[in-house]
Amino acid sequence: MFGSALIVQAIGAVFVGIVTLGMFQLSMSLETVNSEAEFAEAMGPFLAIMAGTLGVSVLIGFLGSVLQGVLVVPVARSVLNRRTGFKQMWKLAGRRIWPLLGVAVLLTLGGLLAAAAVVGISVLLFTAMGVGALLIVLPLGLGSVVVFVWIGLKLMLAPAAIVVERTGVYDGLLRSWQLTRNNWWRIFGITLVVAIMVGVIAQIVQIPASLAAAAIGEVVTPHPDAESIASTLVITTVISTAIGALVGSVTFAFQASVFALIYMDLRMRRDGLDVELMRLMETGADPDGIPGGHSTLPRNTAWPPNDGQFPSASPGPRPPA
Repeated sequence: MFGSALIVQAIGAVFVGIVTLGMFQLSMSLETVNSEAEFAEAMGPFLAIMAGTLGVSVLIGFLGSVLQGVLVVPVARSVLNRRTGFKQMWKLAGRRIWPLLGVAVLLTLGGLLAAAAVVGISVLLFTAMGVGALLIVLPLGLGSVVVFVWIGLKLMLAPAAIVVERTGVYDGLLRSWQLTRNNWWRIFGITLVVAIMVGVIAQIVQIPASLAAAAIGEVVTPHPDAESIASTLVITTVISTAIGALVGSVTFAFQASVFALIYMDLRMRRDGLDVELMRLMETGADPDGIPGGHSTLPRNTAWPPNDGQFPSASPGPRPPA
């Protein structure tokens, strides 16, 4: 799980580093602007970098949505104490990669369109009403955030459902919506606590990196000039992005594990998945598959085994259902 998350985080870190260096070069060039024409010419690269920053954020979110579905494989298998290697994880998840890509595209486009709609409405209100539009824009923005969080939590289990239950894009979204019914506040609380934990840990780890970057800057460039500042920025950017990628890999793998366990918990509460897992544990069926999907046991397999006795149960009548 850590290796897969590290690959995604490394891709994002490379793009973030490129954008950071581009912003620095642009800020240095803006210091030499002396006319409106030069300023207008410099705004082109600035807008391009801003668009690149947005694109990097969208790419990381897209890859994260796909990887969340992939990482549910080792979590689901670990419920039955089955180890999963890197190759096996991607082999099992690779069969569902197209639906995962589809749901990632759908969620990403939906989020972008919703954000664009809110921004567009806000711009129109400010154009028509001026400063007075704040009375409408602020509640609109807060309400949009609330709706976004609500829908996001309702649909966050879709990648897990697509991989484990082998559903399509629409069925995966519908399945997530059904599983989270009457459990939204509990899921929100768990997600919020995990996000706070991850954020605090990431900030604590980043503090030594920031101090090291400042120390390197003082040692390498005691009398800074443009070239030395650029060289120092490259070094500190590489160090900070590398540390950020490592920390992000651990935190993302942890968050994905939490989401996968929430999915398994809801399946046990609503579908009686724990009984199916007990049957798989007892029979040892489908040792190389993903627990929780469609049953692979023969139709004539009796359950409970041992002539109607539950595992580890002493002879006697069956316990009540």
